[in-house]
Amino acid sequence: MKPCRIAVGSTRRPKLQAVQEATTSFAAKLSPHAPLEIQGHEVESGVSHTPSSREELMQGARQRAEALHKMLADSGQRADYCLGLEGGLDVATENGTRRVFLESWAYVTDGVQGHFGCSGSIEIPELLAEEVLARGYRAFDCDRSLRRRCWDSRWAGCVGRAER
Repeated sequence: MKPCRIAVGSTRRPKLQAVQEATTSFAAKLSPHAPLEIQGHEVESGVSHTPSSREELMQGARQRAEALHKMLADSGQRADYCLGLEGGLDVATENGTRRVFLESWAYVTDGVQGHFGCSGSIEIPELLAEEVLARGYRAFDCDRSLRRRCWDSRWAGCVGRAER
């Protein structure tokens, strides 16, 4: 019996583990008579290294999945589903104040149709948002001491999960 193949547009271990964890909850419905096989592939998203809007996050996830589908098809490989994951920031204005949220978006396609999904979001401190948005740093490449000053231990677990 052929496995149900899920190709992920990333080779980062945390992303692959997140896909593995997520699929265990619905594997029996997705592929009732065959095991799931998850494999990561390096593909570009076509967006900036730290997207700064919901639109750019969604575009990056979709483009990653579609590029992966094309790459596999061009090389004679197949996947039942191609998954693009994109994390970054969404900037919003609320009551006249800029609010910056850390979010992750996913797009899955079978090559014919596709669908989006997203994580919850968490507001990041203005000091960190300024480093990323104004200075162009990647959110998690910022100096550790800056991240520690921005978040105390209560938020560390939330941010760690959001990074995945």
